[in-house]
Amino acid sequence: MTQPAPPAARPAPASGTGPRVIEKKHTVTLIPGDGIGEEVAEQIIKIIQATGVSLAWDRQVAGQKAQAKSGSALPPALLDSIRKHKVALKGRINTPIGTGYESPNVQLRKILNLYASVRPVKNIPGLRARFEGIDLVVVRENTEDIYSGIEHEVVPGVVQSLKIVTEVASTRIARYAFEYAVRHGRKSVTCVHKANIMKQADGLFLACCRKVATGFPQIAYKEAIADSACMQLVLNPYAFDVMVMGNLYGDIISDLCAGLVGGLGAVPGMNVGDEIVVFEAIHGNAPHLEGQDLANPLSLLVPATHMLDHIGEREAASRIMSGVSAVLQEGQTITRDLGGTAHTSEMAAAIISRMPPAAAPGRP
Repeated sequence: MTQPAPPAARPAPASGTGPRVIEKKHTVTLIPGDGIGEEVAEQIIKIIQATGVSLAWDRQVAGQKAQAKSGSALPPALLDSIRKHKVALKGRINTPIGTGYESPNVQLRKILNLYASVRPVKNIPGLRARFEGIDLVVVRENTEDIYSGIEHEVVPGVVQSLKIVTEVASTRIARYAFEYAVRHGRKSVTCVHKANIMKQADGLFLACCRKVATGFPQIAYKEAIADSACMQLVLNPYAFDVMVMGNLYGDIISDLCAGLVGGLGAVPGMNVGDEIVVFEAIHGNAPHLEGQDLANPLSLLVPATHMLDHIGEREAASRIMSGVSAVLQEGQTITRDLGGTAHTSEMAAAIISRMPPAAAPGRP
């Protein structure tokens, strides 16, 4: 089957994920995370240092190490640091499967009211992908839905999980999606739902999206049933621009979209609140690679470039991504998952060596 042609390129959007821009010098909470987090974070620090951006890192521990040390996967010191600095860069924190403590990644979003998960899905030049010219954004409600974690055993062998949907949270995420579309020069917003089955829960979410849409006549409003949206995405992803949805659908669809452009390492995770933004890797913590210097650094580097953009360091972010594209296109110094043999540190060094020089003062 002939692949659909990609649409014409959009103009460059306004900088950042929201209205807030941090003034220099910057302090960022750094949460390396579990597994490969520490070794990948070290390489990201080196790459950012090579741009000349002045960053202070407030390093905090979370996840398994924090649980073992303090009895909490999200220690108070970590939360205080994020509240103070308003910007964080986070590796993936391990979540026990089927038992143990609640997902620290979900907890963090709830505690800090990071109600919008924003994942821009765009091709990185040089990274092999199923499609080219992809440019869409998944906006996911981050605080409720089935991820509220309210479940209990009704009788032995029967477990009930509750899907929580509120008008306040649904309206808030819909408004965020439309405002994002306006701010970034987007054309349409698609509400993804399953209101044909969950007529009250998803029906409420859909009603809120419809109501908010009336206040943004300049943005085309569309709707798609969740399973149909998945099929359409793998057939013709160019049909979508900004997509807004509840927590569970957003988790699934954002990973599906990452697969369209080369995998989870190609897509940043951004958890946005009214004042705080946490940029995160969306890959697993890959414990089988821990300590071997083999992990792909892009998983944390791509969100790190979006963090730089958010704090007003757009040129540095662009230079890093130019270095990334050069290394990927050359194909000589890439990690094993990308088809090469390089170590994490070698790929990071290659990215630094391929970054274009900074613009002279007073010049664009």
